[in-house]
Amino acid sequence: MIKACIFDLDGTLANTLDSMAYVANEILKDMGLKEQPTENFKYYSGEGADMLVRRCLRDAGDPGLTRFEECRELYRKKFDEDPLYKVVPYEGIMELLHALRAAGVKLAVCTNKPHIAAVKVIDKMFTGCFDLVIGQSDAIRRKPAPDGPLKAAAEFDALPEECMYIGDTKTDMETGTAAGMHTIGALWGFRDREELESSGAEIVAEKPENLLKIYEELNYDKTGCK
Repeated sequence: MIKACIFDLDGTLANTLDSMAYVANEILKDMGLKEQPTENFKYYSGEGADMLVRRCLRDAGDPGLTRFEECRELYRKKFDEDPLYKVVPYEGIMELLHALRAAGVKLAVCTNKPHIAAVKVIDKMFTGCFDLVIGQSDAIRRKPAPDGPLKAAAEFDALPEECMYIGDTKTDMETGTAAGMHTIGALWGFRDREELESSGAEIVAEKPENLLKIYEELNYDKTGCK
């Protein structure tokens, strides 16, 4: 029986592409470096803010990362101040979350987004939907380490095999697999089917509403019983 669903945030619950690109490009412009196309941030993201900054700086004209610490601090500061700028939930996500809660499923977020920013986004944009938010901090290793999802499962008194982990990148698929959970790829996010399947997705969902059917199917054993 599925007791919990654990979601990635960027590219899974909310489209944060324009937000990440805007903040990073404002910083790059002020530094006299080359602004990057919004599309590039689909690949800069997924492994935490620090990795995003490194990838961005290399393409922007600082291959030696000589300005990494400066850029890193500015990026975190701007996101902590206004993590909701240009962030929108994906179509169908709110309806999905309400349906899962109505079914008695525990819901968590596990993201490599800094914890403070993650909490602000969830509290403001998904008020009352989630039982737990785990963002990047010194207390828990960032994904693809399975620490975050396993912490959520433990808090929900659920075994890993009683959890669905949903995300949109290679990092997420590796995370869910390492945690021993049903790992679902979100095709509406930042990466493609090939990446998701080759990285360990048990199932790939094309739209948020597909997740409810996947939950229902996983919630029944081969005899058709819960």
